[in-house]
Amino acid sequence: MIDYVRVERSEIEENGEYDLEALFIRLGYAIKKIGAKRVLMDTIEALFTGLSDPAILRAELRRLFEWLKEQGVTALITGERGEGQLTRHGLEEYISDCVVLLDNRVYDQITTRRLRVVKYRGSAHGANEYPFLIDDQGISVLPITSAGLSHKTFDEPVPTGIPDLNAMLSVGGYYRGSSILLSGSAGTGKTIFSATFVDSVCKRGERCLYFAFEESPNQIVRNVLSVGLDLQKHIEKGLLKIVSARPSLYGLEMHLTLMNRDIQSFNPTTVVIDPISAFRGPDNEVHAALLRIVDILKANGITGLFTNLVKSDHLKISDEYGHGMSSLMDTWIYLSNLESSGERNRGLYVLKSRGMNHSNQIREYIITDHGVKLIMPYLGAEGVLTGSARLAQEAKEKAQMASRHQELARRKREFENRRKMQELQIAEIRAAMDSESAEMQAIVQAEESLERTLLSERDAMAISRGINHGNHAHGE
Repeated sequence: MIDYVRVERSEIEENGEYDLEALFIRLGYAIKKIGAKRVLMDTIEALFTGLSDPAILRAELRRLFEWLKEQGVTALITGERGEGQLTRHGLEEYISDCVVLLDNRVYDQITTRRLRVVKYRGSAHGANEYPFLIDDQGISVLPITSAGLSHKTFDEPVPTGIPDLNAMLSVGGYYRGSSILLSGSAGTGKTIFSATFVDSVCKRGERCLYFAFEESPNQIVRNVLSVGLDLQKHIEKGLLKIVSARPSLYGLEMHLTLMNRDIQSFNPTTVVIDPISAFRGPDNEVHAALLRIVDILKANGITGLFTNLVKSDHLKISDEYGHGMSSLMDTWIYLSNLESSGERNRGLYVLKSRGMNHSNQIREYIITDHGVKLIMPYLGAEGVLTGSARLAQEAKEKAQMASRHQELARRKREFENRRKMQELQIAEIRAAMDSESAEMQAIVQAEESLERTLLSERDAMAISRGINHGNHAHGE
């Protein structure tokens, strides 16, 4: 039941003491008529426009609140903000059981609505400010109090979508529920890496929510199609939802509220935020907003991938333009443009990955029609070689290797020739020795034969002499 009470100062004539007795009668009748349990009074200042005596005003205001309690109804009363106090008259916040303060702030021409529970008798309540959103879906309030550090952890690895990158992480990917920071300068392919991860997630039948702050959904789908990634089919299957908005469209808290509502309604296993560097504002406020996003994702066991644009291509272990987010991340991957020999190539480096071993090599990667491909690291005298410098060094080393093989083959041939010559000489010497040995054997045999002949002749001569001597003696 809606009842309109019109109070016009020009139509009021003061005569005697002013009170709200008529309002009590009117309001009491309405409550009993419909059996109301709740009463909304908007706004309370309209009832006191004709009351000029502050003492009577405060007394009647107190009496109104007590009367509402006696009726057993829950009363929601709106009031205007006073100067230096929560309400215009400064009494309402003291006699109310619960006081909720609404505020509307503008920073850099961006408006953010905030809500704060100033007091709530008999109940514990959050004392922080909470952003809230009013749209066609009603009122959405996001508590900004951190979820703490009691979130559940997972040992299950989530593949990155790039086999070579999986190999650089000892568990074969990111941990489920972890936060990943992908930093890089313009043109390093941060969106391509993100889309590759999204494609891998959706191919496993899991849901992914993609928040884009620099490109429209159609532009992202078209651009990544050039590297062989078809995200449109995942959108049509309901596995992927891309939400695009300019960072300047809302304040940080409003973006946070909308993102939280999308996460709760879509229920994804993976969330991509591309890029966090698009958020503008005081560093402490941006950091606080991003910290709450990380807490929301971890509290729900959602894997979060955050991309970050850095200003420099030089590999520095710093958090340049990253709002202090690197310390909150479980895995930090740095993409860099490597300039050498008059050309630009791309390099990847895993700066950290909590809870697992990871490669410390800088890997060159290329973006092809079939996605991202990592090239095996190639180290030269001056460090990592990429692009044409790597190809030139490989060609040089191949030529040097071929030259060494040729030199080795030449030396082998020379050795073989010397071996054959020496073997020939040895054969000739052996033949000469064999000839001399045969000649010596013949001489020895001849000598032995001569000696036997001489001995035989001597024996014959001795016998001959003995016979002749015997015959001569007998004759005498």
